Amino acid sequence: MLRAFMRRLSSDRRGNVTLIFALSLVPCVFLTGLALDFGAAAQKRARLNAAADAAALAAVTPAMMNATAAQATTAAQNIFMAEASTMSGLNYSAPTVTVTTSGLSRNVTVSYTAYSVNAFPNVLGQSTWSLNGQSQATSSTAPNINFYLLLDNSPSMNIAATTAGINTMVANTQPQGGCAFACHESNPSADGLGNPGGVDNYQLAKQLNVTTRIENMASATQSLMTTASTTEAANNATYKMAIYTFNYSGTSTVQSLTSNLTTAGSAAGNINVLEVYDNNWLTSTNNNSDTDTDFNSAMSQLNGVMPNPGTGASNGTPQEVLFLVSDGVDDKNSAACSQPLNGTRCQQPFDTTWCTTVKNRGIMIAVLYTAYLPLPTNTWYNNWIAPFQSQIATNMESCASPGLYFSITTDGDITAAMQALFQLAVATARLTH
Repeated sequence: MLRAFMRRLSSDRRGNVTLIFALSLVPCVFLTGLALDFGAAAQKRARLNAAADAAALAAVTPAMMNATAAQATTAAQNIFMAEASTMSGLNYSAPTVTVTTSGLSRNVTVSYTAYSVNAFPNVLGQSTWSLNGQSQATSSTAPNINFYLLLDNSPSMNIAATTAGINTMVANTQPQGGCAFACHESNPSADGLGNPGGVDNYQLAKQLNVTTRIENMASATQSLMTTASTTEAANNATYKMAIYTFNYSGTSTVQSLTSNLTTAGSAAGNINVLEVYDNNWLTSTNNNSDTDTDFNSAMSQLNGVMPNPGTGASNGTPQEVLFLVSDGVDDKNSAACSQPLNGTRCQQPFDTTWCTTVKNRGIMIAVLYTAYLPLPTNTWYNNWIAPFQSQIATNMESCASPGLYFSITTDGDITAAMQALFQLAVATARLTH
């Protein structure tokens, strides 16, 4: 009987499942606990990485780029801590935030170390799972810029602005031999111009509805103020404007440096050509032989007005840009002249010496050359201007900083050219600092 029982017991396999289950229970519990703790830690790390990303980005928002490094650090830490505080089973501390500023650029690094609390500490023999990560963000700001507009308002700049206007002026000034310039004289009767009513060419142009180059320059300057206002808002920057004209001696202030671009635009409406007494006479007591354009004096004076530039960062000194508009021909009294006429009277391409001086100070120069119109039927032009006509544009371009030179000829759009040059100056200022 005993033998039969043992035989039945040895042949019965039903208890193997229980035995195998009992033997596998320990590793199953271990693996389940490991998976749960690891999965929870991985989920927390993903959320902390996202929080670090958000923290780094918070320190380089347009508004925060105008804040100090300490303020940016606090903003980043607050963003990270706000997210970490919503996570249960997490031991954490404030992240390490490193803010590095170089000129207009800021680099922010957010590094964190935290610990995920394990639900099964005995499984791995540790109560927490270490978590760490890092995020980085970089941004740059548009520089704050002071613009100094230096606008040539000498008589040669008041030529009719279009071919049609030039033809109209020439056709209506035959007693003068045909003149395309709307020269402004307070005593035109002394010159016997032959204009109806004895008016000067300035008034004649108005009577004939001829628009002059200076009128277009004044209008373009007004439009530029509107463009500058829109651009500074888009770039979250500050642009200040100063407007000067120049002619026979130094500069005349149209608008001193101001951040009120509306005020600057209104002031630009006052830009006008130099009024002289009559031919060869600046005033009734000053016979200056029509030497009405002195570039060196203007540049010397403006160089003394413009401060040394900074990087343009919000908490520093603005950058400085000189914005020059001219037809590029000097006409002044000078003993040092390559081609003197009538004693010390000198007509020549602008001397670029002062351009070099200004650029060496770190001030950018943007140049709009309103091309000096060749007048091959005019004896004066043929004798005194034609010999150096080809050098005028060369000197004007040499005066400009790299990439900041525009040239327009008769019928050219001064408004479009000035705005394009302004946008180039803004972009160049951002890239080179």
